Amino acid sequence: MTHFRTVDLNQITKPQMKELRFEKTGQPQEVLQLVDSPIPTPKSHEVLIRITARNINPSDIMFVRGMYGITPKLPSSAGFEACGVVETGDEDGKVKSGTRVMFTAIGTWKEYLCLPAATAIPVPDGMPDEVACQAFVNPMTAYGMIEKSGLKAGEWLLITAGASAFGKFAIQMAKAKGIKVAATVRHDEQKAVLEKLGADLVVNSDTEKIQKVIPEKTDGGIQVIFDAVGGLLGAKALSCLRPKGRMMIFGALALENMPVNSGLLIFKDLKIEGFWLSTWMEELIAAERTNAFRSVFGFLMDDKSEIDIAGKFKLEEFKDAFKAYDAPGRNGKILLVS
Repeated sequence: MTHFRTVDLNQITKPQMKELRFEKTGQPQEVLQLVDSPIPTPKSHEVLIRITARNINPSDIMFVRGMYGITPKLPSSAGFEACGVVETGDEDGKVKSGTRVMFTAIGTWKEYLCLPAATAIPVPDGMPDEVACQAFVNPMTAYGMIEKSGLKAGEWLLITAGASAFGKFAIQMAKAKGIKVAATVRHDEQKAVLEKLGADLVVNSDTEKIQKVIPEKTDGGIQVIFDAVGGLLGAKALSCLRPKGRMMIFGALALENMPVNSGLLIFKDLKIEGFWLSTWMEELIAAERTNAFRSVFGFLMDDKSEIDIAGKFKLEEFKDAFKAYDAPGRNGKILLVS
């Protein structure tokens, strides 16, 4: 008996695009595949964007590994942040064809993407793709955490994983407010990089006892910690807080829960809280959100601001991109560009 397979002619004739996709969770180098898929068709309230640049964030890696706060619906693309050019505007004309935009979405590691016009943020004139594709998640998180921390000029902030893109943004933004900054790194050569950005104290957490060094050099301890690591380093950082200090946790790079010293919390009246950018943004009123974007974009467009790029790779070079991402002592973002 002859068997016939039904073929969807629309899928054959529809224009195709390249996309990084995974069908099971795991390490990106092992589970990501470059595949051809149909270019999506925008709905009336959506725009079609040709993506020109994407950055690789720790949250992207966690998502592919199935360890992030958002669970992937498999098969799934990856990447949360990018920039590009609108190819097809929405029917109401809110965002016109040809407009350069930045955005966040689930699955930006592809050539085209549709999203609601209201969520596409116009890229300021003069901002290059290399900056626009990383202009939201890290700098906005740094801005939001500094605002929420309530830190005043002259007070101490400790940033774990200080050489990360977030750490570099946070150092520069905090210093602009007169806040004193301490940071941890894992490679001695990163110390000079952060000191040049304005860090007052940089400690190698692999070779120095931060729980001893930091309190000694910060007049008795830190007021606020921004922790991206957790695990044992997070516990050591917690002991650097002075009485009534506060730890704000926004990442878990160690992939281990932080062992908490209950005595420290009780006798020093310490507080530990989480920070997630999406939740913080949702709680802002319109004027506050506008001011946040104005402040962050102003920082990014300032000639004095340092924004490091460590490497740019095509989508088909994704395995090389992840090798560069994992390189010890890397300084700067790894980008996937078109």
